[in-house]
Amino acid sequence: MNGITLPQPVAIAPHRIHSQTRPGYVHLKVANLENQLVFYQQALGLRLHWQEGNSAGLGAGAEDIVRLTQISDGKRYRGVTGIYHFAILFPDRRQLARAISRLFALRWPNYPTDHIMTKSDYLDDPEGNNIELYCESPEDGIFEVRNGEIYARHADGRLSDGREPLDLQELFSHLSEGEHLDEPVTSEVRMGHFHLYVADLKETRRFYHELLGFDDMGTARGFRMGMVSAGGYHHHVGFNTWQGQGAPPPPPDALGLKTISFVLPDRVGWDQLLARIEEIELPYNQKEEGILVTDPAGIDVLFIEAK
Repeated sequence: MNGITLPQPVAIAPHRIHSQTRPGYVHLKVANLENQLVFYQQALGLRLHWQEGNSAGLGAGAEDIVRLTQISDGKRYRGVTGIYHFAILFPDRRQLARAISRLFALRWPNYPTDHIMTKSDYLDDPEGNNIELYCESPEDGIFEVRNGEIYARHADGRLSDGREPLDLQELFSHLSEGEHLDEPVTSEVRMGHFHLYVADLKETRRFYHELLGFDDMGTARGFRMGMVSAGGYHHHVGFNTWQGQGAPPPPPDALGLKTISFVLPDRVGWDQLLARIEEIELPYNQKEEGILVTDPAGIDVLFIEAK
């Protein structure tokens, strides 16, 4: 991009994961599947891809973005590891404006935020799972971890905390007359990143960066947060210790996160990752869909080969 400064990795792993690896779907354990299906279709505009028994998958018409499984007698726990939020990526400002307008029309509580390099909106689903909706806006400036600190700067040089109110008047100017807000989202919508509650920043960085080969995009220790990605993206995984240093994983009956997933672009990338996992003797389970590993916070991570 001409004249645009993008975040650069703090470190690239010697055994780098394929640069086109991308987030797949989030799998959530829920208390009421039908209520959740209504929300994700009506409020977020996702399509129901499939439903079998107590599970379902939704997305933008191709791969799943969200999977839901209803469990019996599930509970929500505080002070444990898991999902802080998952972030759905929209292709441009117009599509994000449609999504936010849809929420406004339904009077669903949401919190538009300007991260400078991205335009975002935050909301909770009916069971309290936090969701970010966002689009890229690197032409507006930069947001990154630099020298262990969160750093944000507008393109004109003004500094920012990176969490400014979003200019909705400007965003909604991208909408056309007579937008049909009740239509499903465009097929270009996909998962953008995951942000996790973890037990330890150093151990989490080691797992995703040194072992699996994600780029280290920086750790802000004072903010108790770090980021990693594939291919130098600003972050595919954010992680924090905001539930407490050494937070335990949730019990089996916990509602919320079941699995996050990543998609490898081809057989070469898939074989390289599997070879790396076997080389370092990282425990894994071979599932029908892919390779399942568990990070130091007890979070299950599934790697899938693209179809």
